[in-house]
Amino acid sequence: MEFKEVIARINFLYHKSQEEGLTEEEKLEQKKLKTYYIEVIKNNFRAQLNQVKKVNKK
Repeated sequence: MEFKEVIARINFLYHKSQEEGLTEEEKLEQKKLKTYYIEVIKNNFRAQLNQVKKVNKK
């Protein structure tokens, strides 16, 4: 599943939960997708931070 599809599914499940509620399976799927999303964001942020280098002004 592409990352855009993951985001779209998370959004769909959120809106469904607000409108009519989720089944237990959908709640579990939502939790797994959110965890996956957060891990991807954390890893991307770490990768960006690892590329940062201190520059000496001298």
